[in-house]
Amino acid sequence: MSGNNRSEIKIGAKVSIVLKQDQRSGKLTQGVVKDILTKSPNHPHGIKVRLESGDVGRVKSIAD
Repeated sequence: MSGNNRSEIKIGAKVSIVLKQDQRSGKLTQGVVKDILTKSPNHPHGIKVRLESGDVGRVKSIAD
């Protein structure tokens, strides 16, 4: 699943995000969702979340 729809992302889900500083390289960071920061139902670049580690980025994929 891609991370473009807010309804697909749940707090506690394992996701891969791209951090702001990694957008050029596309390096992904794995983690567990603590907060969902994007308010709109969808976003073309991915829903912005905060991980339990404190990292903030846009969701690129959701682990099953």
